[in-house]
Amino acid sequence: MSDFPPYLDLPRVSGAEGRVRLPGSKSITLRALLLAALAEGETRLEGVLESDDSRVMLDALRALGVEWTAVDADTLRVRGSGGALPVKSTSIFVGNSGVSTRSLVAALAFAKGRYEIDGVPRMRERPIRDLVDGLRQIGAAIRYAQNDGFPPLVVEPADIVVRAPIKVRGDVSSQFLTGILQALPLAGQRAEIEVEGTLISTPYIAITLSVMRSFGVDIARDGWQRFVVPAGARYRSPGRYRIEGDASGASYLLALGAISGSRPGRHDRAIRVEGVGKASIQGDVQFARALERMGATIAAGDDWIEAGAQAPLRGVDLDCVDIPDAAMTLATTALFARGPTMLRGIGSWRVKETDRIAAMAIELRKVGAKIDEGDDWLRIEPPTALQSAAIDTYDDHRMAMCFSLVSLGVPVRINDPGCVRKTYPAFFDEFRRLVQP
Repeated sequence: MSDFPPYLDLPRVSGAEGRVRLPGSKSITLRALLLAALAEGETRLEGVLESDDSRVMLDALRALGVEWTAVDADTLRVRGSGGALPVKSTSIFVGNSGVSTRSLVAALAFAKGRYEIDGVPRMRERPIRDLVDGLRQIGAAIRYAQNDGFPPLVVEPADIVVRAPIKVRGDVSSQFLTGILQALPLAGQRAEIEVEGTLISTPYIAITLSVMRSFGVDIARDGWQRFVVPAGARYRSPGRYRIEGDASGASYLLALGAISGSRPGRHDRAIRVEGVGKASIQGDVQFARALERMGATIAAGDDWIEAGAQAPLRGVDLDCVDIPDAAMTLATTALFARGPTMLRGIGSWRVKETDRIAAMAIELRKVGAKIDEGDDWLRIEPPTALQSAAIDTYDDHRMAMCFSLVSLGVPVRINDPGCVRKTYPAFFDEFRRLVQP
């Protein structure tokens, strides 16, 4: 759907089956774009996600003087800057892309230029103090342009010197650590990072380390509490880098297969996603294991995962700290399970595109579920019968995609369906292709 209406009415569907080739991973795309821009040499990036978030990063890189050209729909050539971004003074718009914002701010702290970074109103509500505090420890000159602790920011020229370990909080967002890790090779010095508190979303740090390794920088670590960047580290193009499919985006389709297969007479139906599988570097592939806990039937290869079911799904009690994005899909899958579902370890939902715990609670109640919520947990008790409703999406792509699953029980209206442009513009086209009226 290239043009999105203000709302989308999804009729009640009886089931779904088929195969989907996933778009590229947002997490990997944004990391690979930045590192290709900072590397020595030219990189051919394949499987690049075309979305609002990737466009934000590409526009920022162009504003910074990085040359890139499109080869085809999902392939780009990026000419690396060798760590020295050409443009030394510019304004950058980051939209509502958390990864882009945190990664760019950290990299620009080393660029010896003056940069203004701002985004949409919601980005001005998303905390960034822990990142800024970490960078200030090594001499970065960053100030808040409006509200202390939040964008917009101004980055000024500064000499970065790493003498003592950099201390970074890990219990709000792993993106702060990702930003600093990706930027530190630009210093050319040995550097240590110590994580204060428990690091959440460790699989996203694993993605960061994997992409950095592909671009020539190998980080040593002691568990998830201490990281060491070697002296003289620098990014070098691998020549060609292939971005795997989006595991977070796969969650909606795998849940669609599990819910559909759990229906009587539908046990032979399944959804297969291609582009991500057992060989994935993304933690959200563990969503398939969560579905298994709920009673789904899962099969997987190196590059694919398939989900169906042989019996009704059941409610579960899960710690979702390692799959915070995909865990949102469990909240709507729980509507079709027998018994309540408890999702724990989801405190990071509070500082995402919207306050996702609050938003989920409001919208799940609309369709008849009984909801209890806390600072970092959500309990969903499914209704005896789902109620049709108009779902507000809060300019949050994941809200729109999660609540499409409700159409397996009742008709549902999705307000502002165009918010899926952020990571999966073709989602509703694929959804309609897979479902049966």
